Amino acid sequence: MAAGLTRTRLKGLIEAGALTKDGAPVADAGLRLRGGEVFTLDLPPATAPGPEAEAIPLEVAYEDADLIVVNKPAGMVVHPAAGNHHGTLVNALIAHCGASLSGIGGIARPGIVHRLDKDTSGLIVAAKNDTAHGRLAALFAEHDIERAYLAIVAGAPRPHAGTIDARIGRARDRRKMAVYDDPARGDARRAVTHYKVAEAFGRRRAKLAGDAVASLVECRLETGRTHQIRAHLAHIGHPVLGDPVYGRPGLSGLRPGDDDADAALGALARFKRQALHAAVLGFVHPTSGAPLRFEAPPPADFAELLRLLRTL
Repeated sequence: MAAGLTRTRLKGLIEAGALTKDGAPVADAGLRLRGGEVFTLDLPPATAPGPEAEAIPLEVAYEDADLIVVNKPAGMVVHPAAGNHHGTLVNALIAHCGASLSGIGGIARPGIVHRLDKDTSGLIVAAKNDTAHGRLAALFAEHDIERAYLAIVAGAPRPHAGTIDARIGRARDRRKMAVYDDPARGDARRAVTHYKVAEAFGRRRAKLAGDAVASLVECRLETGRTHQIRAHLAHIGHPVLGDPVYGRPGLSGLRPGDDDADAALGALARFKRQALHAAVLGFVHPTSGAPLRFEAPPPADFAELLRLLRTL
């Protein structure tokens, strides 16, 4: 076989236009040879088997020989996928950690044991060797991790503290997750979010006394499903502000007309992501057994939105 290529690989190259006969492209892998023809196969350059290292600045909250904790900025994808092969956290970690990065998570996500959505900011841990990866993965699987998120939501949940215990599965719109009551639905898994309203904004402008235009909510995860906080809060009628998938534009009860309201609405219009931040991450060190706990304050855009909401 030419150049050690398999028949399947050769067929794919031919169908991609890599083969010419007497200078003319050949697209039929089943072409019969008559003798005397000159074929040329243009092999594409080899590509790396996995993500490439990219020197992207990282805000490191903690690092040792076993793991690294990073305060991920909003807008950064965690691991490469279709349409996002560069500029990811994995690309940055490969450059920062070098050959020590664990591969248990797979070629595309070395060292990664959990994830944050692209536009969610905050703390995330990655393993730097296989032993640490396995033990951290076990902690997440057993839900033996402290994870607290801050979310700015529309209105204020009632009661102001509670638990959302609702199964989550893929929605018809494949970008979304949805809450399902049917326990027989196989792809819907139990998801548990504990929430508490930390601060309410705009009560004097709300339609009903005691209501709020928006609120800062602390969410603590008992499970870790895709879009869990975003889907759960939307399910109870209080979507995360700025969420392009589960949210809604504007703020109910807040109308333009004075400087404070206009400033808050303007900040929300400029806020091009979900107002969700992974603020606390705590776990037992996978090697030493020592308790570790990290806190990251909200980034500047989140803090500015809070500041303006507090003026209402």
